[in-house]
Amino acid sequence: QVQLVESGGGLAQPGGSLRLSCVASTDIFEIYTMGWYRQAPGKQRELVARITSGYSINFSDSVKGRFTISRDNAKNTVYLQMNSLKPEDTAVYYCNAQRIPTARYNYWGQGTQVTVSS
Repeated sequence: QVQLVESGGGLAQPGGSLRLSCVASTDIFEIYTMGWYRQAPGKQRELVARITSGYSINFSDSVKGRFTISRDNAKNTVYLQMNSLKPEDTAVYYCNAQRIPTARYNYWGQGTQVTVSS
C-alpha cells in the first residue's frame, strides 16, 4: 500500500500561482507513473497532468502552457506548478500513483483544495 500526502493547496487570485506537492511512501517511487487529477463540484474527476517513470509528460488541454509537472525521485515527490490560474481551475486536486498492473497498483491521495477567486 502506498500512502500519498498532498500539500500546497489554498486560495489564489486569478493570474496567480500555486505549487502542489505530493510525497509517496514507497521504496520504488521511481517506477510509478505519477499524476495529478482534479474534481470540481458537480463534475467528474479529470486528469490534469501525468509524468511517467521515463519522464514522459502529458497535460489536459485546459492547462497546457500554464501548468508544469515534475518529479524528484530522491525525495519521493511529484510537483504541480500552476501558473496563470483561472477561476475554472478551482477544484480538489488529487495525487495519483500507478504502475502495472494498474488494476492492482493504483493509489490516491486525500486531495487538496485549490480555490481561484478575487
